Amino acid sequence: MIQNTDSLQALFDGWQGYNQSLIHAIQPLTPQQLAWRPTEKMNSVGELARHISLGRVTWFARMSAPGSQALVNQIAVWETDEDGNRDIVESEIHITDQPAELVRWLEMSWGMIEETLITWTITDLDQSYSHVWNGSTYAPTRQWTIWRIMNHDLHHGGELSLMLGMQGIETFELGALFGHIVDPPLAG
Repeated sequence: MIQNTDSLQALFDGWQGYNQSLIHAIQPLTPQQLAWRPTEKMNSVGELARHISLGRVTWFARMSAPGSQALVNQIAVWETDEDGNRDIVESEIHITDQPAELVRWLEMSWGMIEETLITWTITDLDQSYSHVWNGSTYAPTRQWTIWRIMNHDLHHGGELSLMLGMQGIETFELGALFGHIVDPPLAG
């Protein structure tokens, strides 16, 4: 039962557990397992893990989320697209074969999300910001962006689970539990 109906942390309860499942899947991997890709044109396991954390930073920074600027300051190489949006040049972040660094970025980007969920209230979700895409100017809300990133985590986490399974690596939390490691309350 949600105690504080205004709490984003309560509203998005379970996402933190999914992040833990991602970390538990990445942490024990070798550089060779992280470098594996099903075809030459697809991302490697390590590239997917990096993309999950850096995608969080990019989009939370676009809406000036709490804690986002501290992570933005740690990334040296950005590019500006034809619509004027700043994007991280992910290929310049050379951590895709380093499980400890991938875990660190998953943890740091989760810390930013957690700070946002603690700081903002349900009312804050309606606030919008300007975002240009394909020449059109949009006004996405914070709600839209948070959902986008949560969905991004789930989508790429599923890819990651599948790719590890293709290597014969068990990902019980991401596979059998679908990353949902937070138990519901016991019936009383």
